[in-house]
Amino acid sequence: MSIFTPTNQIRLTNVAVVRMKKGGKRFEIACYKNKVMSWRSGAEKDLDEVLQTNTVFVNVSKGQVAKKEDLSNAFGTDDLTEICKQILSKGELQVSDKERQSQLEQMFRDIATIVAEKCVNPETKRPYTVNLIERAMKDIHFSVKANKSTKQQALEVIKQLKESIQIQRAHMRLRFVLPAKDGKRLKEKLKPLIKAVENEDFDDQLEMVCLIDPGCFRDIDELIRCETKGKGTLEVLSLKDVEEGDEKLE
Repeated sequence: MSIFTPTNQIRLTNVAVVRMKKGGKRFEIACYKNKVMSWRSGAEKDLDEVLQTNTVFVNVSKGQVAKKEDLSNAFGTDDLTEICKQILSKGELQVSDKERQSQLEQMFRDIATIVAEKCVNPETKRPYTVNLIERAMKDIHFSVKANKSTKQQALEVIKQLKESIQIQRAHMRLRFVLPAKDGKRLKEKLKPLIKAVENEDFDDQLEMVCLIDPGCFRDIDELIRCETKGKGTLEVLSLKDVEEGDEKLE
């Protein structure tokens, strides 16, 4: 007895399926397990490490390949790599209820860890423990989104937690040295971006040690580089301004 295998069918094993509905049709791609979230978080950059094949399917489990015409109509291109990237970024990862619950719990923990690493109590300058952040996240009923990166969600958590607990991004400590001719003018431009000045020395050049919100670092770096034409220097003294000692807020 001969077994007929249609040429448009592909069999894959140990597969994670990402599904997307577009143009009234269903499209799926076959990925390696645990790689989809790595791609979405930015940890994995190599598409070949994520995709089992760059084929786009109508149904992965049945091995049914999508028609080229349907792909062009839905995505406006027949570039399979580009289509796979779209599905990978915006599609829905198909997992069992148990796997999904486990994945969401891990992401919840990862988000709490990022928040604990980035934040302090503004009054005491002490960091919070991961357990306390997790409890606070539960109190505000924070819901993890499986298709958003943990870093993005951590920034959202910080905003929401400000309404219930004393919390803020830990300040960065910087030292910058500016040529004397640019010092006074640049100092005025930098003022709105600086939280606190810890030390200032203006002799033949302006040297300043200050605290800033981490979100302002890129603007300050660009301002100093452009305005001094590369003659000013900027040094990160510490990524987090926290009180010395091991004590953490429970």
